[in-house]
Amino acid sequence: MDNPVPHRVADPGPRRRDRHGRGMRGPIAPPQVPLSASRADAFADLVQDSVERLERRWPQLADIDFLVLEVPRLDGPGQTWNDEAVPLGGTIPSREGRPARVVVYRRPVEIRTKGRDERAALVHEVVVEQVAELLGLTPETVDPRYGEE
Repeated sequence: MDNPVPHRVADPGPRRRDRHGRGMRGPIAPPQVPLSASRADAFADLVQDSVERLERRWPQLADIDFLVLEVPRLDGPGQTWNDEAVPLGGTIPSREGRPARVVVYRRPVEIRTKGRDERAALVHEVVVEQVAELLGLTPETVDPRYGEE
């Protein structure tokens, strides 16, 4: 052996890159920027923004719980899916000391929208329609700009 290759001493710390110098360098984005928020978190923020917008005009909305669920459930054994009528939201009236609830279904709304602005507009429409149903009013009464966006 004329020219032996010296053995490399292993580093005591964790290996950060592979042998070609590639690999994960760190997080793609810091946790405080919107890129790091999940789609579910971003959707919940849209619902919260819509609720806050309506609470300025209707303070009694503070007594209503607003929920985001992935998809609507079939509660009864005889119920089946109907391609024409997948709900985007729903209401649960108050009972037995529980407050009334407004539910917005994330996946059906996301499927019907292409971008964030379109999604925000549809979320607001769904929230307005469900609040109007709970309060026994028309959507135009709940939000005068309903249907304009």
